Amino acid sequence: MFRRLFWFFTGAAAGVWATTKVNRAVRRLSPDSLAATAADKALETGARLRLFAQDVRAGMTEREIELKDALGLEAAEGDLPGQRRAELDAPRPLPQQSHPQKSYKQSHKQSYNRKDNH
Repeated sequence: MFRRLFWFFTGAAAGVWATTKVNRAVRRLSPDSLAATAADKALETGARLRLFAQDVRAGMTEREIELKDALGLEAAEGDLPGQRRAELDAPRPLPQQSHPQKSYKQSHKQSYNRKDNH
């Protein structure tokens, strides 16, 4: 008798436990719950990307200041060294080609025939 009652209550407890687990999984996998979870993840990812972009901008600004200081680009217009000032004021010549460009047809006058003996 006690043996049967033991197994009866064990089965009832297992059934309640399984039903509870299944109901939680069904609620978690419902479309509304999935949409809310996806929205939360998207907001979280957006916040992380925003922080990353701010860190990158801060690093870029810091590095730009370092480079400008190293190259002397932050100096006033008249404070540039003489040689550098002359280089900036001098007109730049246009690059010239050493040889005229040939079209494809001019540079490949012979056509290739796979039937020819080579």
